[in-house]
Amino acid sequence: MVLKAEIHCHLEGAASPALVEGQARKYNVDVSGIISDGKFVWEDFTQFLKCYDGAADLFRSSEDYALLTESYLSELAADDCIYSELFISTDHARAIGISEKDYIDGIAEGMRRAKEETGIEARMIATGLRHGGPESVLRAAQYVADNPHPLITGFGMGGDERMHHPKDLAPGFEVARAAGLGITTHAGELVGPESVRDSLDYIKPSRIGHGVRAIEDAELVKRLADEQIVLECCPGSNISLKVYGGFDEHPFMALRAAGVPVTLNSDDPPHFHTSLKREYEIGAKEFGLSAAELTEITRTAVKAAFVDEETRKQLLAKLD
Repeated sequence: MVLKAEIHCHLEGAASPALVEGQARKYNVDVSGIISDGKFVWEDFTQFLKCYDGAADLFRSSEDYALLTESYLSELAADDCIYSELFISTDHARAIGISEKDYIDGIAEGMRRAKEETGIEARMIATGLRHGGPESVLRAAQYVADNPHPLITGFGMGGDERMHHPKDLAPGFEVARAAGLGITTHAGELVGPESVRDSLDYIKPSRIGHGVRAIEDAELVKRLADEQIVLECCPGSNISLKVYGGFDEHPFMALRAAGVPVTLNSDDPPHFHTSLKREYEIGAKEFGLSAAELTEITRTAVKAAFVDEETRKQLLAKLD
């Protein structure tokens, strides 16, 4: 048994098809266009976003979010996961017509229930919406800075990586950093190494979501290793979205060999027909990692986690 930890997963993207179908019955919505034979269906990135949004729109209340969070964390715990960080979006809360507070309180309640039932520890990473522009990122950061919550410990950014230069988005991250939140951002997935480099220069994160395209620039790889910037790698997601043609092309092991701290994560698991358990299986079967090496990857995630030091100490004790 290998204990696991996950530091890159989008909460709305973690809803299982079965749970989404239950929500569809509750709200009398037809989801046959996005779910077939118990699986999400899409062909390209644009269709994936439509599928993602269609599923996410069926979580419309604080209790819906408590159910989603508890369900996903309980699944993780059953697969020997001891820690999870979930990306949340206050922009999404406003879009579905509930307050940011109700949205966050629902997620926190789901975390409480899951921890009570399974012992799993969890935190939230608030995110700005990149394609919403600098104002959107700043607004999201300002909200969490002005309304601190003990379970919101990080700030990041999702959305279309091809839009808006990190320099223009940096003010929101400075607000979040000043509020004491850990900083991460998506880069180096759909866009090449320049996305990672610009994010390091202007956003100054301690972690990068994905970051795998850094492999295309040897100097950048050395910088990541020298600065010990943790990459939140999601191999299954990268293959599903055709960032790479197969696991034999994926740079996870090359980055690891170069001294870059790497972790395994599921991103939007049911949409990519994966899970955290499967990502660790990919590590073993496709990358040839031993149980001891996979445990070290878990240790890297825990050390990089946006948690207080006492919680980190307790999580590391479980690994030891």
